[in-house]
Amino acid sequence: MSDGISDVLTNVALPKTEATITLRVIKSFEYRTERSLVLHKLNLEITTVGELKDMARRAIQTSSGWKPYRNVHLDTLKLYTKAHGAKTTNLIINMDHDDWIFDDDTRRLVELGIENETEISFFNHVAYKAFKENPEIRWDVPQYKK
Repeated sequence: MSDGISDVLTNVALPKTEATITLRVIKSFEYRTERSLVLHKLNLEITTVGELKDMARRAIQTSSGWKPYRNVHLDTLKLYTKAHGAKTTNLIINMDHDDWIFDDDTRRLVELGIENETEISFFNHVAYKAFKENPEIRWDVPQYKK
């Protein structure tokens, strides 16, 4: 008798030709402004880093609810976490492992170890470097003085 729960891990539940990944589109590191873009039925075997960036930019420019993100120069992808992997303490980006930045737009996602249910941060590289130098969070700073 089955309990209805599958033993198949989510990262291998779908083939690499029909993966679901989440892009964490970051507008501001200081204010932790981020919105998730979920992409379904992505073929990791043929999709390149550059094509993934273009898909995300098109979705941001044409989908409702993304207007505040349309003026952000998004140019960099970085692995945030894989399914069943450890997550970072930072809520929007993995500040460690700069070697996880996908800096070659011609590489296929499967070559980079991307699999189903992977989360990737998409952001402005200059803003990321500035935040790494001074990682000050401003979203909890009071806006007025008594």
